[in-house]
Amino acid sequence: MSLILSAGYGPYNQKPVRENEDLVNNLIRFPEVLLIDSNGQSLGIKSRNEALRIAEEANLDLLCVAPMAKPPVCKIVDYGKYRFEQQKKAREIKKKQKIIETKEVRFTPQTDKHDLEVKARAAIEWLQAGNRVKVTVRFRGRQLSHLEIGEENLQNFIELVKDYAIVEKNPTVEGRNMFAFLGPKKDK
Repeated sequence: MSLILSAGYGPYNQKPVRENEDLVNNLIRFPEVLLIDSNGQSLGIKSRNEALRIAEEANLDLLCVAPMAKPPVCKIVDYGKYRFEQQKKAREIKKKQKIIETKEVRFTPQTDKHDLEVKARAAIEWLQAGNRVKVTVRFRGRQLSHLEIGEENLQNFIELVKDYAIVEKNPTVEGRNMFAFLGPKKDK
């Protein structure tokens, strides 16, 4: 017994078997709990067996909603309905969140104007879909000694998409690449 208590577990430190598993009915091992009925009224501190008996008389389940509290808080609920409501909330949250991807456009300092326009059209589609765009200019060999040409090309590209994008990160040079991040405009 002392070995279990020294590990941090005791009558008030019970944890679920699995991280996402709720403590329900007979899985609750606390000697006494603060009991809340199905209407939200506190019934006071009760022994575990008495709380289980009260829940069983109401044809409902005993759910531990705050296992780390002292004493732990248990509520009398319909566990099937509770799980359904939790899953429904999780689906709603997942449906509302928007995953923003970062797409990338690459070109070199020698990329021609028409090729930049084609890449700009693709970037505009991504921006309208709500994604971010990373614009990368790659320098090879002696091109690195003429950064101004690559920067001019990058500025031309930004100029082509300026109606649909805002510059989130200004052009920076890192190694043999110069890049900038563009984000979608909120009103488009």
